[in-house]
Amino acid sequence: MKNVTVQGAPAIYKAESGVLKELPEWLADQSFTKAGVIHGEQSWKAAEPYFPDLTIPVRFEQYHGECSHEEVARLSESLQDRDVLISIGGGKVLDLGKACADRLHIPVVLIPTLASNCAPWTPLSVFYDNEGNFEEYIIYPRSTWMLLVEPELLVRAPEPYFRAGIGDTLAKWYEADVLTRSLASKPIAVDIALHAAKLCRDVLIQDGKAAVEAVRQQAVVPAFMRVVETIIMAGGMVGGYGDSYGRIAGAHSIHNGLTQVPATHAFLHGEKVAYGILVQLALEGRFDEIEALTPYYQEMELPVTLNDFNLNNKEEAISITAEHAVKPGESIRLMNVMEAEQVEKAMFQIEKG
Repeated sequence: MKNVTVQGAPAIYKAESGVLKELPEWLADQSFTKAGVIHGEQSWKAAEPYFPDLTIPVRFEQYHGECSHEEVARLSESLQDRDVLISIGGGKVLDLGKACADRLHIPVVLIPTLASNCAPWTPLSVFYDNEGNFEEYIIYPRSTWMLLVEPELLVRAPEPYFRAGIGDTLAKWYEADVLTRSLASKPIAVDIALHAAKLCRDVLIQDGKAAVEAVRQQAVVPAFMRVVETIIMAGGMVGGYGDSYGRIAGAHSIHNGLTQVPATHAFLHGEKVAYGILVQLALEGRFDEIEALTPYYQEMELPVTLNDFNLNNKEEAISITAEHAVKPGESIRLMNVMEAEQVEKAMFQIEKG
């Protein structure tokens, strides 16, 4: 097996109501002199009531909609005189913050406004082109300096993003499982990753419904916090400890293929990954697991078939998705799935039910 590099966690992680009030003191303790803040339009509106007045000069930069290499270059040039970055938003904004911090060789503070994936935890960025098509992901040699999770902010975020986060995190178990099942022996780091992945599945199945109801009621209850920290922390630990054995397999390749179908751009990352789990299970021949998951998907309003993506031409969508899902470098190849025809067959099986 390949060697495993562990990048387990941000240097500092805190998740509690009112945690952002501590940010000025943290920055002062590190003697930072100038901060840059990267944010989205909606994310700043959501975060501003919780964001403290900083005691050092701050330059705010709004991102332009995608985590692209061009956007990293633009933001890095604007913020090149800063000695600390603060990134506030969903996964793409946080990925931009990590990418810019790596480029500028300065620390980054991440403040998620959505519990929609493990981007706040993982030292990597997913890059898209300016049309929203997946390009690549890059792992950084330095982990995030600080991750601050404000539950009151997250519980008021749009419900679809939270449900998508549940779908994305559910994939942690199924992808890590298929990547490690054939290993004769596992390093402790991979075992830790698998325990975290199994925890992801168990907590989401057990507490997902109550957590979604908490979002509807805007109530920070224990089930909500367990699911939030499962999405962000446990989800991030799977790849952080498992390295290539805990990152991505078939489900994310299906997501990447779906991004090439323009009609799916209106759907969230986690929704496409959730559908990808079902295709991966079909490729494994595990139709009993698909049957077991289907009621949960319906309860969480996650896509079960391509009908849930409102596609006009399913056959064309299957062909495009399959072609791009098996391209060289795609993680589905770690399952020895090399041909588009294999993916097409699995997708048609999902459609037949």
